[in-house]
Amino acid sequence: MAEVIFFIAAIGALAGAIGVVTLHNPFYSVLALVGHLISLAALFLLLRAEFLAAAQVIVYAGAVTVLYVFVVSYVGDGTVPLGRGGARLRVIAGLFIGMLFVELCIAMLGSGLKAIDGDGAPYVPGFGSPADIGEALLTKFQLPFQIASLLLLTATVGAVMLARRRDGGRALDDRPYVPGQYITPRSLFSGTLAEAVGRMRAPPEEPRQPAPVPAAAPAPRDGANPASGDDAGEEA
Repeated sequence: MAEVIFFIAAIGALAGAIGVVTLHNPFYSVLALVGHLISLAALFLLLRAEFLAAAQVIVYAGAVTVLYVFVVSYVGDGTVPLGRGGARLRVIAGLFIGMLFVELCIAMLGSGLKAIDGDGAPYVPGFGSPADIGEALLTKFQLPFQIASLLLLTATVGAVMLARRRDGGRALDDRPYVPGQYITPRSLFSGTLAEAVGRMRAPPEEPRQPAPVPAAAPAPRDGANPASGDDAGEEA
């Protein structure tokens, strides 16, 4: 029975991992990731690591997947067309996948599948307990644990940076003015928290017209008396 569950969970994990990187819809990719993580939890149960299986479902298939959904919703499903080298990269990726598959087949057939025969590994009291796992994470595997914790922060920061310019590459403050439109100013990405509070968009200021410059008086002709106008009338 354990062999059947192992192969079902292994096939589910492989199918979910392939679906994450091949599906075009990001939400379908997240669902494939959930199936992959649940299959890994089943493999942990076969290894008698109940705590890791529960943490896999609660933390990764639950909280982390919800975070991915928020990231995908924030960034959007903007499909970017592949460049000219897209077909070549797919061929190279297919070759690597084929070599990895052949390597796994050789490793499995060479071992004779002895790891899943019989009753499995002997049971050790305390194996997989929260105390042992916490001690291992904070002593032997402290550096990898801290590095892995930065992945979520990197994904969040990357989503914010990608979403800074949307709507055809135009920023939010560069969009046409709509009366009563509620926007988030550019300071959300570059200013303080108080400056990042949303505000009603003010109408654009009309450009100020320059003050009219008075026309200069025409210059008098040569030999003409500048006071020949009204003064001449008064003398008459």
